[in-house]
Amino acid sequence: MRDVQQRRQFAFVVRQLTAREIKRKYARSYLGIVWSVLNPLLSMAVLSLIFSQLFRRSIENYPIYYLTGYILWQTFTGATTAAMTTLADNKMLLLKVKFPMDLFILTRVYTALINLGYSLVAYVLMLAVFQVTPKWTMLFSPVIILCLIVFSLGISYMLATAYVFFGDIKHLYSVVLTLWMYCSAIFYPVEQLQGLIRVVIWNNPLYTYIHCLRKAVMYGALPDAVELLQMVLWAAAVYGLGYGIFRRCRSRILQKI
Repeated sequence: MRDVQQRRQFAFVVRQLTAREIKRKYARSYLGIVWSVLNPLLSMAVLSLIFSQLFRRSIENYPIYYLTGYILWQTFTGATTAAMTTLADNKMLLLKVKFPMDLFILTRVYTALINLGYSLVAYVLMLAVFQVTPKWTMLFSPVIILCLIVFSLGISYMLATAYVFFGDIKHLYSVVLTLWMYCSAIFYPVEQLQGLIRVVIWNNPLYTYIHCLRKAVMYGALPDAVELLQMVLWAAAVYGLGYGIFRRCRSRILQKI
């Protein structure tokens, strides 16, 4: 009973911290959380204007192709970038209140998931605008998103731990994200590539999540056995590694901050 009560208390804390994060993010914005809907739409409009003609022969319905990759990419980058600094940002709370440090990382990832929910409003709207026929395979989308969130949480544990001891990781990670984005085939078809770079992209976990969601939403196909195994293994392995590093360094983190 004590464990159940404690978990409920922690869940309440996560919800309150998430509400605080969302309010702080949009505190100086007139449109507020509407930007979570507008941002993917504006990005889709710009990229579609530039690349839709270039890839019209190889990509059917380019705006949806791009938007599908973009919202997953934004969820991943939003979660990991925000979680990286969360322990330093909440230093006073960590020292004054006996909350588990995990809660602050979970809060940033959960906030990214909430923002994804708002972005999906724009996504569903665009599916209707571009006349994408509803398919039963779309019901598999939450599984793909869950794997992405677990994967993002593992990366977040690693980054949050590293940032406490090595603040420059923030600048290094921004460079890594740029390279990672171009290796995730968000706005171009990977089928046009050859050689090593194609192998790299096919083995990129983020591309796997994006590719599987595109299959489920646009083409009415479920991930095959290899893709499903890749999604689950990447999520489980990275989460296990990230949490293991975080747990091992927990006492040193408290001493450092």
